[in-house]
Amino acid sequence: MGIADLLRKSNEHNGDGTPVIEGVGELATANDDPLFGLRTRAQKALFDRLGNRLFDPNLGEDQLRTYVVQELDEILSDEVDQLTPAERQRLVESIGADILGLGPIEPFLADPSVTEVMVNADDSIFVERSGRLYLTEARFMTVQHLRQVIEKIVAAVGRRIDESSPMVDARLPDGSRVNAIIPPLAVDGPMLTIRKFSKTAFTTSDLVEFGTMSEQCIEFLDACVRGRRNILISGGTGTGKTTLLNVVSSFIPHDERIVTIEDAVELRLNQRHVIRLEARPPNVEGKGQVPIRELVRNSLRMRPDRIVVGEVRSGEALDMLQAMNTGHEGSLSTLHANTPRDALSRLETMVLMAGLDLPIRSIREQIASAMDVIVHLSRLRDGTRRITEVCEVNGMEGDTITLSTLYAFDFAAGLEDDGTYAGVIKPTGLRPMFSDELHHMGIELPEELIRSAHDPLAEAGVRS
Repeated sequence: MGIADLLRKSNEHNGDGTPVIEGVGELATANDDPLFGLRTRAQKALFDRLGNRLFDPNLGEDQLRTYVVQELDEILSDEVDQLTPAERQRLVESIGADILGLGPIEPFLADPSVTEVMVNADDSIFVERSGRLYLTEARFMTVQHLRQVIEKIVAAVGRRIDESSPMVDARLPDGSRVNAIIPPLAVDGPMLTIRKFSKTAFTTSDLVEFGTMSEQCIEFLDACVRGRRNILISGGTGTGKTTLLNVVSSFIPHDERIVTIEDAVELRLNQRHVIRLEARPPNVEGKGQVPIRELVRNSLRMRPDRIVVGEVRSGEALDMLQAMNTGHEGSLSTLHANTPRDALSRLETMVLMAGLDLPIRSIREQIASAMDVIVHLSRLRDGTRRITEVCEVNGMEGDTITLSTLYAFDFAAGLEDDGTYAGVIKPTGLRPMFSDELHHMGIELPEELIRSAHDPLAEAGVRS
């Protein structure tokens, strides 16, 4: 195998989720790549020669690229003389892209099997594949190299990160979420977390194939969306709430006006009439911030048929509930919670964060009146993300909001041979109280969407 073949191989994907990885998939490591030492020495020599010029903000990208190519050409002339001109050019371009691009994490971002990239230090890079974490052999050359990559990412979206503002949320051009934090808050050095977004939005078929939901559950949620039920998607970090919100939002009819409100734009709706709003952080002087709460208020003046809030985190929960209770039925949102019951408790807390001294019973009545369905997602021990519960908000009994479990994940099905859960989300047999309202709108819930195969939960009357 020639040098050019080795270079070409270093950009291939194996796509099988192999846990032993360097760069992308099953790439060459220090032990079996003859170029590994050469590439490492060349990169180190480049840092030694150029020094702070690599991080000079006054240098344009084209000028910096010219410096890098010139220095690399000299370094490689000193290192080896058996490379052909074409092979040397490929090696220069490869190292240059590593230095000037996003460094050693760039191949992971190109690998569709990697869902998250976590840089804990310049020499500690983890990735997530199929819900499991793996330590890679990829390394940044220096802490300064890692810092440069972080600054490049945040600068591209008009954000900044420095000692006075040492943490930032941003996004890559493809929509992937980025969180970076640097000293003095990060004690052990700069840290970077990137949650990747698929280049193509997932569909209902994809979620069925992944085991996230069943065909019955899809049809039920489709009926709820078309029937203008207010739906809240809850779950822990990384359970797929935004992905599910995107899929559920696709059920909204194309003749309706939709306003989406997000911290960072992630939703990809294909309807014709979509208005996308994005919150704005404060500028360098600490001014100009536009939080989600103000966008929710503004959206009410935009004649929306549906309001889709990417995630409620604070006082905007009150404005969202007010919208749902004043003629904007069929709205959708997500929040972090461990159970559907916890989701209601978190909503109460976030309403109180709006700064109004409202009695708890009044808040709960607002929630019970506004919310119709809670869809809860969990990341299970096998690494898969599943809908584990779909609940209807029934109303108030005394001072308590009551819930009915309409769909529940079948944990009793056990595990497959590969260690994944064999169960799927199934109906419990309880008919939702809003089924009559759907009927009046011309939307029927077929019996097969409600009836449980053995009805053990329905017999017990799963309500909380």
